[in-house]
Amino acid sequence: MGKKIFLTGKPGVGKTTIMLYLIEELKKMGFNVGGFISSEVRVKGVRVGFKIKDLTSKKEGWLAHINQVFGPKLGKYKVNLKDLNDIGVSSINEAESNPNIDLIAVDELGPMEFFSFEFKKAIEKIINGKKPLIATIHYKVKDDFLKGLENYKVFEVTLENRESLPKEILKEIILELKK
Repeated sequence: MGKKIFLTGKPGVGKTTIMLYLIEELKKMGFNVGGFISSEVRVKGVRVGFKIKDLTSKKEGWLAHINQVFGPKLGKYKVNLKDLNDIGVSSINEAESNPNIDLIAVDELGPMEFFSFEFKKAIEKIINGKKPLIATIHYKVKDDFLKGLENYKVFEVTLENRESLPKEILKEIILELKK
């Protein structure tokens, strides 16, 4: 089973920024990374939702939005289960089954994503799979999610370490990929 690396920390601390850095550095080294990235969307400085993007196909959609009509509600957002499944889950399943993908990246494992049964199934499959995984994990679900899991490492991103942490994590990933 490939090693699983998780980034956690408070919202806005830089988890996704670190994930993007890691993906770009790994691509420069010739590694193929599959999965998805999510990003917040702001209008006039106010967060209105979150987009989701498949790293391989570049297909994009909405994970959640304040004006989303249907879907489970979390705070002021409604989750777009269709885009989550069509883009997020599909990207995970493709990365898991594609022999050309060296590492799976998932941003993020959190309350919004866990509204999807298909997402939970896809995550369970890659957690138990052979490929290395790098994922951001929401700090509120971290403890429950990691219970009973083996062969993983958690990095907590803070304002103090977010500049030095990416290089440390990159070394860890490269060691795993060269096994």
